[in-house]
Amino acid sequence: MKRRAGRRYTPTVIELELVAVRVELPSNTPVVVLRELEGRRRQLSIFIGAPEATAIAFALEGVETPRPLTHDLFCDVMGELGAQLERVVITELRDTTYFADLELTTSEGDRSVSARPSDAVALAVRVGCSIYATEELLDQAGFVETEPEDVDDDSSPEEVVEEFRQFIDQVSPDDFNS
Repeated sequence: MKRRAGRRYTPTVIELELVAVRVELPSNTPVVVLRELEGRRRQLSIFIGAPEATAIAFALEGVETPRPLTHDLFCDVMGELGAQLERVVITELRDTTYFADLELTTSEGDRSVSARPSDAVALAVRVGCSIYATEELLDQAGFVETEPEDVDDDSSPEEVVEEFRQFIDQVSPDDFNS
């Protein structure tokens, strides 16, 4: 993190919206697509793991499982401890790896916890908090889609998830065993 003389550097952040969770072909790799709400409408495409993609899709669809999945459990723990996820900030890209922070409010004050963006987005979708990215990250890795063939500005969460349905149908509980 950059620092200015005498005070802590606070980066400019820009609010994003979740545009899609889809599978890139031919590698069958899940990707989450986020886009600026305003301004240049730059996008970030972040490759994520299958369990995290499934967790995001389940949250968007409102799927309830018999026992809490990891992200549901984390939300339950936060609630029991009196912590609230205020926002998610995707902070940087280092050597093809994205980094994010969970910004929490607790009874002991505000806290920031480092997280993978895939986990952070899965949590944000569950609790309904906003997702942001730093201006520096969007300058570095953001892109403006020139052909809007894959993205529909009027997409509902159900439509966003529809692309991902076939992938979910192939997921089994064994995929979540470590």
